[in-house]
Amino acid sequence: MARNVRGPMSALTDFLQSTGITPTTVARRVRTRQENGSNANANATEEQPEAGPSNAAASGSGSRSANPSPRRARARRANDDDDEYDSDNLDEPEAPAAPQKKQKLSKAAEAKLKAKEKAKAKKKKKEDDDDDSDEDAYTALAKTGRSNDKSAKPPVGSFEDCAKCEKQFTVTKTLSRTRRRRRKRKAPVEKRTVAHIEKKSFPTLVSLCIDVIARHIDDVEAFGDIGALNLEAIAKALSKNRRLTGENAHLFYDVENTNLRFYDATNLNPNAFIALGNLNPNLTSLRLDFCGTLNDEAITSWNTSLPSLVSLELLGPFLVREAAWITFLACHPNMEAFIITQSPRFSLSCLDALLGASANTLRRLGLREVGLLSAAFIQHIIDAGLDKLTYLDIAEPSASLADDTIIALLGAVGSTLEHLDLSGHSALTDAILTRGIVAHNMGVLTSLGLAGLTELSDAGVARFFDELKANDAPGLLQLDMARNHELKSAALAALIAHSGATLVELNINGWKEVDVAHDEALGGIKTVPRRRRRQQRDEEDEDEDLSEPASDAEANADNDDKDEDVEMTDPRSTEPALPLLASIYLLRKLDVGWCRAVDDFVVKGVLEGCPALEELKVWGCNRVEGKWEAGVKRRRGVKVYGIESQAGI
Repeated sequence: MARNVRGPMSALTDFLQSTGITPTTVARRVRTRQENGSNANANATEEQPEAGPSNAAASGSGSRSANPSPRRARARRANDDDDEYDSDNLDEPEAPAAPQKKQKLSKAAEAKLKAKEKAKAKKKKKEDDDDDSDEDAYTALAKTGRSNDKSAKPPVGSFEDCAKCEKQFTVTKTLSRTRRRRRKRKAPVEKRTVAHIEKKSFPTLVSLCIDVIARHIDDVEAFGDIGALNLEAIAKALSKNRRLTGENAHLFYDVENTNLRFYDATNLNPNAFIALGNLNPNLTSLRLDFCGTLNDEAITSWNTSLPSLVSLELLGPFLVREAAWITFLACHPNMEAFIITQSPRFSLSCLDALLGASANTLRRLGLREVGLLSAAFIQHIIDAGLDKLTYLDIAEPSASLADDTIIALLGAVGSTLEHLDLSGHSALTDAILTRGIVAHNMGVLTSLGLAGLTELSDAGVARFFDELKANDAPGLLQLDMARNHELKSAALAALIAHSGATLVELNINGWKEVDVAHDEALGGIKTVPRRRRRQQRDEEDEDEDLSEPASDAEANADNDDKDEDVEMTDPRSTEPALPLLASIYLLRKLDVGWCRAVDDFVVKGVLEGCPALEELKVWGCNRVEGKWEAGVKRRRGVKVYGIESQAGI
């Protein structure tokens, strides 16, 4: 042991060492016994005479004496063991072993023999390693002291003498040493520990309040009189987290309620909608967003449970069929507001039931994303004479309506409209602006939606706002003209010149070529060819008689040709218009996504010039890198979305 440092020792080990018995001496005894046995066998082989005719008898007697009985051999081995374990003979010099006669072998036989011995030695070493793993370091014999003789194990059923009591016993299979089952080596395990950093944020106050209310919904009286404003805030928070269910919805129910809004009713089942009507019998205004589970049974129950209902707004009533709509509208005459979105089963018969019962009182009408909307719907609205209509939304139909249909509609109800949304009617052209809105609505329109009208031209939109300004029409508060890819700087400049002092929300998402001409002149952005080019008229149309009255299509084509001429001569088409956004003082929400010319200077100007700004979207504006952050201190509450280099903003 290194440095003579010894560990704790048991009493037995101490006794054996004091008497001179160590693992080395035990191994030496076993080795001495094996060597003496091999020498004796070698001497007996050398002294045996060769067999011949004269000494056949002697040979026979010698063979009998050389091969004693098994019992005698075992007794002899026992006596030899007693002699070998004599401690006085341990240090005696060993007798030299007599050399054995070697038989000459061929090279092939020698190579085969060496390979066989090598394999046997390798196998033995492997077995010894397995045996050593389970043996004690002190009691285990040395490897040199183990016998390789397979015949040393007595066969099963033979008789043996006990080494302690010297009594004879029968060898059985259970007494023989069984080979230990080889242990399977475990797969290596990664020892190093990888630390995973988990970002845990504290729950917000809103989430804590929601959890408290949800847990104690049965004891809601303990909260006292929450108030209408707080109930509205809690309803928005529940809807934002989609936690509104039929169980906690009772928090917002009251017999005296006249107004109820659920901004996400996804988790309410039909029975919950039935309970809503029974527990709020005095409702006059009801709004349900994402009410996809509302069915015929639920809306039919409102015929008797909500007799005072005059305003209904539903988002996603997919399951309500035509018969249920007709019955409900007939049972609720004098409706003032009927706004539905995404109702594929609302048919012309349903509209007739609505107009027949509420034509004199209807003020707000919304048929957004109604798949069956057609020119027949518009004609029935015109015939109903809705002279009090202030809100009209017929956006996103399955098939676009024509210019003449919309112009006729505006001629009937346009004079009183404050909100008009024609988004998604891709077939509409500049004619609805000048011949429709300007001609029939000049003084009360405050909210306009013209998103996705791909036929609108830059010159036509610019002329529309110029005419509104020339006629002293009041400015717009909300304007949505997203996804109109042909609109450029002239339209934006005219828009700001007319409504810049009043705009609160502006969406020009997708005006990809605004200010591109100016940047091209400065060497900034290269102009991309226009996606659409007007098709040339057929040569046959040019040969027609000029005296024949022109059709509407030809008239629209002539107007478009004039628009293109104006577009080429309008100086505003090459002047920068995006910096003018900073002059919209009352602006709160602005979306300039996918306007390729928007950069850090434009964003900086908007943040500095619009003190009321709350939300700015710059999705797809690759030139916005957020460098204005160093020079402009962003006000608290302003949210900027879409900066690629700063995704967390």
